[in-house]
Parts: sequence; C-alpha cells; structure tokens
Amino acid sequence: MVSPFQTSAPAPEAIPSSLEEAARKAEVIAQLKHLHEPTLGNDLVSLGMVRHLRVVGDYVYLRLYVGAHQLALEHQVQQRLSELPWVKKVYVQLCTIPGVRTTLAIASGKGGVGKSTTAVQLAIALTRTGAKVGLLDADIYGPNVPQLLGLGQVQVEVVETPEGQRFVPLEVHGIKLMSVGLLAEPDHPLAWRGPVLHKILTQFIQQVAWGDLDYLLVDLPPGTGDAQITLVQESPICGVIMVTTPHAIALADLRRSIHMFRQVGVPVLGLIENMSYLVCPCCDTRTPIFGGGGGAQIAAELSVSLWGQVPIDPGLSEAGKADPTSDSLFKAVFDPIAQGLKGTFGSGE
Repeated sequence: MVSPFQTSAPAPEAIPSSLEEAARKAEVIAQLKHLHEPTLGNDLVSLGMVRHLRVVGDYVYLRLYVGAHQLALEHQVQQRLSELPWVKKVYVQLCTIPGVRTTLAIASGKGGVGKSTTAVQLAIALTRTGAKVGLLDADIYGPNVPQLLGLGQVQVEVVETPEGQRFVPLEVHGIKLMSVGLLAEPDHPLAWRGPVLHKILTQFIQQVAWGDLDYLLVDLPPGTGDAQITLVQESPICGVIMVTTPHAIALADLRRSIHMFRQVGVPVLGLIENMSYLVCPCCDTRTPIFGGGGGAQIAAELSVSLWGQVPIDPGLSEAGKADPTSDSLFKAVFDPIAQGLKGTFGSGE
C-alpha cells in the first residue's frame, strides 16, 4: 500500500503536458512583447502591465494593469493572443483606477529621507502645470502627508456609489488627498499586521472616489517589505520615483529598493536627491552636509536618471504651519520635473 505522504511518479503524459504549457506561456509572453505602450516606449511585459499570467490548456488568463487612457490595450491584447493557433479563449481582467490616467509611486529605501515631502512638493508642482492631481498617502508606518499639507484630524466621508461604498478624498491646495493618517486615532500607533494590512492597502487602492485625475501619486512606505510589494502588484502603478539623500547608508538601501522594483516589473523612472546641500543665508554658499555626488554616482551605476537635487530647507521644521506651496527653493527643483512628467505622460486637457 502506497503511503498518502509519498508522491507517486507522474503519469507519462503529464510531463509533456507541463512542458507544453511552459512552451505556450513563452509564446504568449513573446506575443505580448510585440505590443508597445506608446507613452513609455516599451512593451507591456517589460513595463509590468501584464501580471498573473497563466496558461491552462488552450486558455490564457492574465491581468492587465492600465491607466484610464489605456483601456484600448485590452482589445489589442485579445487580438494579438487570439492569433496563436492553439488559443481557444483569452481572459483579460482589466485592472484600473476609474478616472485616473497615470499612477506614479514615490518610494525610498529607508525612512527619514524626505519621501513624503517630495511627494507633496511634486503634487503641488503638477497642479501648477494645470493637471488634476491626487495624492494617496499609503505610508502605513508614518503617514505625515496631512501634517505637511497643514491638516489636522479630519473626518473622512464615506458615500454609497453603484460600485459600493467609497472614501471621499479631501481637497487641499488643489490636491485630492487620502491618507492612512486620516483614519487612525491621533497619537496611536498604526500596528497593523499581515491580512489586515493587506486589506487596508487594497481598500485604499480600490475604494476611493478620486473622480477624474491626470496623476495619482502614491506615497509608499519606506523599504522593501510586504506593504510595498502589495501596493505595486495590486495597483496600476506605471512607474516609481525614488528619493534618497547623499548619505552612504541611504544609498545602500536605495540600491535594494531599485532592484526590488525591477524584480516585480515596475520601471524606476527617476531619482531625486533630497538634502543635497545647505544654502548659506548670508553668502549663498552651498555646503554638502551629507557628502556630495552620491545621487549622481548611484544614478550612473544603476542607469537611473537623476531628476533633481533638493537643498536642505530649515523652514521644513515648521511643517504644517507654513504654506507648502510658497517655497521658492522647491519650485526651482520640482517645477521642471513636473513639466517633464507632463511632457511624457500628458494630461486630460
């Protein structure tokens, strides 16, 4: 009698079947690599837009993560894969955030490098281009965006829609905002684990009534943990903007984060070096307190564009008291970045 804990040898026909499915999956991937997203100039597979691909017999199953202006890609995928002689049916699950054209993530290898400040200033700069901008503060470890925008504890409204209940984002400085910090009690730790964390992050992706947006910026938690992977794999993020300081430890963590995003198929679009230097208020001399050239070095090493170097601003110690839209130092850095993003991704205008 064979023990139920022993795996019997596979039937002879099972091995060719498995090899055939692997070969068919490779055929599907090869076909999808012929489909290019014109804005980013790369194929759908390399851009991480095709996920959860499975081939079962003569059937193909996949998820396609797109922005609101890329819905036509579903038909292109269906048409391209249907040309394979063995395919009977292609099942495409379209994953998008209704009304949102372009979703970008703001990420860092470690905390304390100014990631949330960067997300806020980039959102403000994008609004100055005339774009409609949303900001999702998904940093479940330190949701500081409301404070940076001058908000205290605010009640988040929930409305009924044909698709179910949805959170209504706040609007501040022309930006639509939703933050984990708005749902938590003041001064209480956000001690969420495993399935609860996953559920909250999924709700933030799927259950916010953003309306029509040109850009949704997602402020990710720092590091390379489960929360970051959940957010990038369960949302149509088409690229990530990395934030670092010139400090050697921050740069080491940055390398890990960039490699993580590339492994999960999310393109790293650019790098912003924060706290690059201090401008003397008396003589305008620039002093690189944390060392110089680190951002440029790692950008060259990992083939990432260095988009800007942000000076240390003592006014940030007044976060929540000063108007975040008025800092001329930030405007000089972030306005060209916002214009570059608009030139690449466009807007709904």
